Amino acid sequence: MKVPDMIVADFKSALLNIDRIKAAEIFKDIYAEDQSFESLEHLTAKSLEKIGDEWENGQVSLSQVYMSGVISEELIENYLPDDEVFYNDNIKIAIGVLQDYHGLGKKIIYSVLKAGGYKIIDFGEGLTVEEIVNKTLKNDINILLISTLMLSSALKVKNVVDILRDNNSPVKVIVGGAPFRLDNDLWQKVDADFDGKNGSRVLKILNKYTGGGQ
Repeated sequence: MKVPDMIVADFKSALLNIDRIKAAEIFKDIYAEDQSFESLEHLTAKSLEKIGDEWENGQVSLSQVYMSGVISEELIENYLPDDEVFYNDNIKIAIGVLQDYHGLGKKIIYSVLKAGGYKIIDFGEGLTVEEIVNKTLKNDINILLISTLMLSSALKVKNVVDILRDNNSPVKVIVGGAPFRLDNDLWQKVDADFDGKNGSRVLKILNKYTGGGQ
């Protein structure tokens, strides 16, 4: 569900002012409307994207960016779906952050998919192209989820895909993160198989691809 721009602006302001109480109130109100975790994803992602843009333009400090991520992660923790029984251990799925060390997006996707009945291998954050390729090949991964924060990292996905295909890997690659939300065609430009804009979308992709879910 899309959150109104006015609420995104209010949440962003609360984050930048390190106002945990106000941020928590906004989270609570949004969730109360439709009980949708997807709405919280949208609110958090859009707010952090705008804060990131302002940091690049010199409008906010690095400490504000850091604390905004910390507060968002604290809030998300309270609304993450509960784990359920795993659906299919024969499908090997992994997730990792390419080059960047911002792990909030990965944590959200990881938790949503676990709650949706999938077992996920966490490759970690700050991975190089070589590291994510080697881990994928070594673990015989069927579906690889790659999260990125910066455009430069997103463009590296093509290197990952090219090397995997050169090694005859049948793995399907799903990409997500701010650059792919800002450019709807970027996932195709880097030769990924699917565009995963948020946890709910990735879950739908996996359910369709694997023929199941819970």
